[in-house]
Amino acid sequence: MNIGIVGCGNISETYFECQKIFNNFNIVACADINKEAASNAASKYNVKALSVDEVLEDKEVDLIINLTIPAAHKEIITKSLLNGKHCFSEKPLAMNFEEGIEIEKLTNKKGLYVGCAPDTFLGAAGQNARKLIQDNKIGKIVLGTFNLMSHGMEHWHPNPDFFFKPGAGPVFDVGVYYITQLINLIGSVKSINAISGTVSDERTITSKPRYGEKIKVETPTTLIGSLEFHNNAKVQFFCTWDVWKNKHSTIELYGLDGSMIVPDPNFFSGDLLISQKDSEWETINNDNMLLGIPNKSDGEGNKKANYRGIGLSEMIDSISNNRKARCSFELSLHVLEIMDGIIKSAEQNNTYILTTNPKQPDLFTEEEIRKLKI
Repeated sequence: MNIGIVGCGNISETYFECQKIFNNFNIVACADINKEAASNAASKYNVKALSVDEVLEDKEVDLIINLTIPAAHKEIITKSLLNGKHCFSEKPLAMNFEEGIEIEKLTNKKGLYVGCAPDTFLGAAGQNARKLIQDNKIGKIVLGTFNLMSHGMEHWHPNPDFFFKPGAGPVFDVGVYYITQLINLIGSVKSINAISGTVSDERTITSKPRYGEKIKVETPTTLIGSLEFHNNAKVQFFCTWDVWKNKHSTIELYGLDGSMIVPDPNFFSGDLLISQKDSEWETINNDNMLLGIPNKSDGEGNKKANYRGIGLSEMIDSISNNRKARCSFELSLHVLEIMDGIIKSAEQNNTYILTTNPKQPDLFTEEEIRKLKI
């Protein structure tokens, strides 16, 4: 399938490079409102550099990868659909749930596929954890926690402004990985209770080239609360960009017969820890699985599994075989409603009841993955 990329910022390199890993798509064009960024990417990867409208209208392009800022996600997805193209978007699907509903109406009308990152839950750690839960290794999941705790993005990102605007913040930008992983492991969410806060009204950039610049904080930087799932499991969450250091695990799940610690859902692999009842923790390494094999440097001399783009490849395979994708629109809309619901519950000081209830994505087998890899 021929692909056009809209948005040639930092993340675009990941998608250009992943066509070397997966075998069912070919990037043929790219565009960006910054013409120089599009031209540089086109030259590096030997594709056409077009305007945004040109790539959306290009008859050679079957599917658009939407890598724009969150505020433009709905616009680019909508224009892709209106031009008869499928779309795979970076997260989040849209700025809020209401925008997601508008996209849903058009998606249904056009009969096209819309998928959305993150796809890290399809990795070795997420899928192995899912299988262990499915095989009843720790019994029915009844409780859990997830902790996303850091001091924000202004220390490393060259242009961190958008992280602190509506449609971003710790839940929309990073919590999306945790929430998606939990749906993969437990199923859909039925209600939310949350509180929020902002420690400072502005942040100081300490990365280059804008070192010392102040940026305004326009969205909560701490959100705390609980999710209740349709299987009646209760999961407590703590999402913040106001903490320097902590010792919390990223995701812990507690079943009737044991406990599990799931590694950082930002990544495709990492060790699982499992304990049955009062036994000692057992470490389960996932590096021998197809989406767990370390394949890319993390910039610090270590190799990690990085297979971003597998969600796109799996969606293209689903289009070809007329089945629901795992990074489906229904999943993405549910994740969007959860994130928006956390914000609304905190703002309105009440319980948010979800209206979406998608099917849990199917387990992603090694046999299926093998067919998609080069």
